[in-house]
Amino acid sequence: MTTINSLTEKEKLRYRRQLILPEIGEEGQKILKKSKVLVIGAGGIGSPLLLYLAAAGIGHIKVYDNDNVELTNLNRQVLHGYTNINQNKAESAKQTLSELNPNISIDISRDRLVRENALHIVSEFDIVVNAVDNLETRYMLNDICVEHGTPLIEGSIFHFEGQIMLIEPGKGPCYRCLYPESPVDVKKQEFGVIGMTPGLVGVLQATETIKYLLKIGEPLTNKLIYFDLLSTTIRKIDIKKNPDCPICSHK
Repeated sequence: MTTINSLTEKEKLRYRRQLILPEIGEEGQKILKKSKVLVIGAGGIGSPLLLYLAAAGIGHIKVYDNDNVELTNLNRQVLHGYTNINQNKAESAKQTLSELNPNISIDISRDRLVRENALHIVSEFDIVVNAVDNLETRYMLNDICVEHGTPLIEGSIFHFEGQIMLIEPGKGPCYRCLYPESPVDVKKQEFGVIGMTPGLVGVLQATETIKYLLKIGEPLTNKLIYFDLLSTTIRKIDIKKNPDCPICSHK
């Protein structure tokens, strides 16, 4: 009889190539199996993020997305296909991820995550990963995760550029340290995007999630990764906590 604290023979075979890595091994895989990750968004960034988290064996993933799949999504949102058009993205994501790895738990919500329901949800997870381009959601998640002491991985794109950062309450800056206020009149506009840009952000977020859970490698605390695909440039930028930040300065 298997438990969450052990690996079955089938799991050992499935994850064999990961188990060979000294940074992971069987003990690391058990940690991934016990981990709980909350992902906001199953779109362009969320698609590769979720695929790689599920494939790596994260034991419990919850996906929030209140949007439906549209034909215009399919150049970049690789979780979904033609048969999923008009279906809720979280539902479509669960179907794909459950086929990819039936041994993990995938919970979904078709609701939009708002402050009222996020307050008690965030604290249930080991880490939160934001994969939506909504600024209101970005600031809300930042504030709530800092309040609860829950780590948050942020990711965003613009055309061929992308960036990600780890917000680790009490150890480094939060999103408001870099961008204190959201622009007053932010309206959702359709901008150009090719799939590889959100794809790379999602892959980097998945990597940083696993690094954080396993406490391996160099964490992105106090760092921001920026890349530009047109110039094939990637930079790691030092970022500092704002001592006057109204959200995290007291943490």
